[in-house]
Amino acid sequence: MSAAAGLPAQLHVFERGWLSSNNILLVGRDETALVDTGYATHSGQTLALVEAGLGDRPLDRVLNTHLHSDHCGGNAALQQRYPRARTLIPPGEADLVRSWDEDALSFRATGQQCPRFRFDGLLVPGQDVVLGDLPWQVHAAPGHDPHSIILFESGSRTLISADALWENGFGIVFPELAGEPSFDEVAATLDLIEALEPVCVIPGHGSVFNEAAAALSLARRRLEALSRDPVKHARYALKVLVKFKLLEVQTTSVEEWKAWFRSAPYFDAIRARFFASSSLDELNAEILAELAKAGAAFADEVRVQNR
Repeated sequence: MSAAAGLPAQLHVFERGWLSSNNILLVGRDETALVDTGYATHSGQTLALVEAGLGDRPLDRVLNTHLHSDHCGGNAALQQRYPRARTLIPPGEADLVRSWDEDALSFRATGQQCPRFRFDGLLVPGQDVVLGDLPWQVHAAPGHDPHSIILFESGSRTLISADALWENGFGIVFPELAGEPSFDEVAATLDLIEALEPVCVIPGHGSVFNEAAAALSLARRRLEALSRDPVKHARYALKVLVKFKLLEVQTTSVEEWKAWFRSAPYFDAIRARFFASSSLDELNAEILAELAKAGAAFADEVRVQNR
């Protein structure tokens, strides 16, 4: 459990890592809620954390800041454990969840897992949602994901920033990888966060922090560098997605790894747009080699392994 100066007493942060997003448990007098639920393969851990945090109380609501697998992969397990809990999602992909279009939702395209879940309501930007007896403002935060939202509680000036702002950057700008200009949206979201003047920031990954101004300055420098070099951003994105899979599987055979990489359409789409002179297998080998050089992976003729 993570904490920082200024967090409301009824708010508890479960700091997870990079395969699963952080989870935020809010315990009010009459209702409990969890913001973001981690990755599917960590569902057992998520359930254990929530059960320990709630004691004998049920979970009443599940909320997702956006629908990437590391933020909503535990939804199904929580819905099974707490069948009366209402699930709220941002409105942009509601129809895709209703029809469960795994390609459009990015799960199949990126070769990631997310068991099917339902939703019961929407987190509409411009409205408030009461969590832990406190009113939280819902703000649109496009950039990393076009449909993402962030949550802000003005009394304590606490921001749940998801992947719009970390202490050391922000998440991949996914629309840019599909040829949809979105770096300006990242900049606008950073401006929004600055205008909110948060005192305490709960990021999607990493520790809770209080120095929002320093994080925003770093994020803007990073954004400027990536905006000047979209190919660098695409290569960074590939390394993040490959490392994410390594965190999930830990170790696998070279044959199984290549089959996974080839089966995820997102990788070939990025290759065609940014690295057309390389084959898919060549690009896979290059990314693994770069991760290995950085000490984040191991690969030989037999196996691929996380480090």
